[in-house]
Amino acid sequence: MNSQQPTALQSFLQDCQQRVNGKLSSHLQKNIPGKNLKEAMEYSCLGGGKRIRPVLAYAGAVAVGGTLNAADGAAAAVELIHAYSLVHDDLPAMDDDDLRRGRPTVHKKYDEATAILVGDALQALAFNILSSQQGITAEGQLQMVKLLSEASGACGMVGGQILDFEAVGVSLTLEQMQQMHNLKTGALIRSAVVMGGLSHPDISEDQLAALDNYASNLGLAFQVHDDILDVTGDTETLGKPQGSDSEQNKPTYVSLLGLEGANQKAQELSDSAVSSLREFSEDADYLRELAVYVIERIH
Repeated sequence: MNSQQPTALQSFLQDCQQRVNGKLSSHLQKNIPGKNLKEAMEYSCLGGGKRIRPVLAYAGAVAVGGTLNAADGAAAAVELIHAYSLVHDDLPAMDDDDLRRGRPTVHKKYDEATAILVGDALQALAFNILSSQQGITAEGQLQMVKLLSEASGACGMVGGQILDFEAVGVSLTLEQMQQMHNLKTGALIRSAVVMGGLSHPDISEDQLAALDNYASNLGLAFQVHDDILDVTGDTETLGKPQGSDSEQNKPTYVSLLGLEGANQKAQELSDSAVSSLREFSEDADYLRELAVYVIERIH
C-alpha cells in the first residue's frame, strides 16, 4: 500500500473519505445554538480518521450493483455514530483518554459537559440523516434505521462496551471475547456493510445474507488487529496512547492467544470474510481487498 502509484483500493479509499467528509461537513452546516457545540461537533467528526465504516458502506453498495450516491446517507450516519462513540469512550468516566487521532480528545479540547452533548447530538443527527434520505424508499429507510439503532444500542455497541467494562481484570474465554467484540466493534461494522447493500433496491436476500456474514467476520478481524496494534504500534502512529489496553488490565486477543496466535486469528477471519463473497462478481473486489487491508493497516 506504499507504492508511488495509488492502487485501485487506495484511490477508492481516498474518494470515499473525501466524499463522506463533504457530506458530514454539509450536514453540520446548520444553525446550531451555543458557543461551542457546532465547533466541537465538527472537531469530533471532521478531524481525520480512516473512515473505514463509510468506506465499507460504499463498498457494500458497489458490491451489489448500487451507487455511491445512494449510499451517502448510510455512510454519513454510520460515521456519526462511530464519532459519537469515540467522544463518549474518551471521557474520564469511561476510558479517560487524552489523545484521539493525535489531537486532544473533545473533553480535553473543550470540557466534559460539551463532550457529552456532542455525542448526543451526533447520534441524533445520524438517525435524522437516515430518515430523510432522498432516493431511498420508506421501507429502505426504516430497515436502515432499525439496523443502525440495534447495532449502536444495548444489544450492539453499548452492550459490548458494558461487557468490556465488566471484563477488566477478568480472564475471558475466546467465546466470551468474541461475543463482546461482536457487539462492541463488529455490530457497527456489520451495519455499515449491510446498510450500503440496502441502499440498492434490487439487492437479493442471498446477497444480504452474504454481506452479513462477510461483515461479521470482518468486524472481528478488525478488533483482533486493533489488539495487535495496541502491542506493536506506537502512540504517534496510532494517534492514541499505545499499550492503553494492558495498562487498564483489559483482556485482549493478544493476552488470550499470544501475538502469533492473534495474527493467525485475524488472518483466518479475513479469509472467511473473503470466502463469504464467492458468489459475487468483481463488483465486490473492494470488499475483498478491504478484508486484507483491515489486518495489514498500521493504525
